Amino acid sequence: MAREIWKWLGIPLIMIGIAAAIVIYSVNNPADSIVERMLTYDRVFRVIREHMGLLLVSMTGATIVGVGGGIMLSRPSLYRIGRVMETVVNIGQTVPSLAVLALFYTILGLGFNVAVFALFLYSILPILRNTFAGIDGVEHNIIEAARGMGMRPLRILTKIELPIAFPIIVAGLRTAIVINVGAATLATFIGGGGLGDLIVTGLSVHRDMIIFNGAVIAAVTAILLDYLIGKVEERVVRWA
Repeated sequence: MAREIWKWLGIPLIMIGIAAAIVIYSVNNPADSIVERMLTYDRVFRVIREHMGLLLVSMTGATIVGVGGGIMLSRPSLYRIGRVMETVVNIGQTVPSLAVLALFYTILGLGFNVAVFALFLYSILPILRNTFAGIDGVEHNIIEAARGMGMRPLRILTKIELPIAFPIIVAGLRTAIVINVGAATLATFIGGGGLGDLIVTGLSVHRDMIIFNGAVIAAVTAILLDYLIGKVEERVVRWA
């Protein structure tokens, strides 16, 4: 039991400990008065909360819409539209995240909600693409055999297509969340807050210690979330 718990929590605890040690050292040993004033525990905890809020809200919506949309587009009646959408999504993924945030800033203005909406749209792309591709990649012979056994479309979807496509769908989720963590640091430019506040502040006052703290926390967050989702996927696949 202890070994199983350590397999799940060992790496996350180590990485959190490293990030915490860097923050504690930086706050308690500032390089100068500017760093001391701008890098405090209150500010670090505030930007982490803002960043987690951006991630949680945008990824929840993107997962629901992306997986649901991918399933709908994989249905025979919408399959051709799904193929077109897959191409559009692949093109859309090449658009820089800063450009997406800037576009919605010019349309909707500043603030947390605008940043969430932009991140939500940007995160949908890999989830939608992988969901459609995963279901589309299920062998046609398997589907035909299920139909021959009298299974209805909904049962085929839930019992055959989704379980087979599950690893590909999760890969899309992992890609989306890593992209989202990085893109969310840019939300500071449109008043969305987050870890980007530390990075931009450090750049504006030319203090590497502030930049380093924001970048380390963002990197650790991306690695941890990717790791934990991978562990959940491994557990679900083993259980299934």
